[in-house]
Amino acid sequence: MGTTWPLLTLLPRKGTLLFNNIFSIVPAVLMGCSKVAESFEMIVVARLLVGTCAGLSSNVVPMYLGELAPKNLRGALGVVPQLFITIGILVAQIFGLRSILANKQGWPVLLGVTGIPAALQLLLLPFFPESPRYLLIQRKDEETAKNALRRLRGWDDVDTEIEEIREEDKAEKAAGFVSVRKLFSMRSLRWQVVSIIVLMGGQQLSGVNAIYYYADQIYLSAGVKEQDVQYVTAGTGAVNVLMTVCAVFVVELLGRRFLLLLGFSICFAACCVLTAALALQDAASWVPYISITCVISYVVGHALGPSPIPALLITEIFLQSSRPAAFMVGGSVHWLSNFTVGLIFPFIQVGLGAYSFIIFAVICLLTTIYIFLVVPETKSKTFIEINRIFTKMNKVSEVHPEKMELKDFPPSASRQ
Repeated sequence: MGTTWPLLTLLPRKGTLLFNNIFSIVPAVLMGCSKVAESFEMIVVARLLVGTCAGLSSNVVPMYLGELAPKNLRGALGVVPQLFITIGILVAQIFGLRSILANKQGWPVLLGVTGIPAALQLLLLPFFPESPRYLLIQRKDEETAKNALRRLRGWDDVDTEIEEIREEDKAEKAAGFVSVRKLFSMRSLRWQVVSIIVLMGGQQLSGVNAIYYYADQIYLSAGVKEQDVQYVTAGTGAVNVLMTVCAVFVVELLGRRFLLLLGFSICFAACCVLTAALALQDAASWVPYISITCVISYVVGHALGPSPIPALLITEIFLQSSRPAAFMVGGSVHWLSNFTVGLIFPFIQVGLGAYSFIIFAVICLLTTIYIFLVVPETKSKTFIEINRIFTKMNKVSEVHPEKMELKDFPPSASRQ
């Protein structure tokens, strides 16, 4: 995650994504050839490089799409990266069936095909425009920014959006670029930083990976044959894709805040009922089916809000100067939390058994309370309008001499 912010200071959004394909194509070749070379070290090195690719893309893609999108479609486009993540997981589950590629002959191909999406991006992304906000605010190239907006919108009159970007630029000129260190020291960004830490931490610490880890045992206890568990798991992946598709279509209708509250509440309820079902699974023959229902309910809830919305909010609640540093912080919290759950959950399971999910229920509840009390709705608002909401929350009385974010702006900036 430490590579995100430095790269974004040197390369544009699109350039960073193109460069990042190296960290997917090279590992795919290494893993695909590892069996022929009889080298497990190639797989280890490849996995490290793939981790770099995942860290960069999970931050830069939502940032790039958020800066391209008009405000009325920013939510839907912001959820699309998560949709393709879930599609990728489902495709991997299907290809990973023992009857397809998860076997002695097919596993090098299974590992090697991971480079195909990167190769497609390398071929197609050069034909897409650069972020207009990056071009105007950081490159100071207004004409190229206008041309990019015209290509994106499909019409010539983009003066209103250019003016809104100019107002954001004026609000940020005081000190240029915000480093990660400055991000934590600025009072004007206090609640934004706390919010992304809580949301990204809550996303992973709410137990999504633990649910998938435990799902196979739950399916087995319900009577699913061991050789059929892989198909049920793929079915769960299909549910994940379906609900993320739903999130794409309802995020602009229901709003980010509502989906976060709904999603974390469903996850909280699912963890509570799952705990009871696991503790009583031998009480009756139908109890394991309640556990399966809880797993699917949890996947539905997480796909609606906790999975797709936090990265979208990072794009929306920070302005151009601080957005790369904010994504670095949010991404670091995301992957550290992911690593922590993967590392300690097996020990929690041994120690607490059926009551392991109580911990995740508490985290879901606390995250829900925080969202209800602190996180504002950002639907259909410009970046500077959202920034004005946080200005009031942070109780900043005037523009800080060292800050880049907007304290106050002319009324014309909010006219869309």
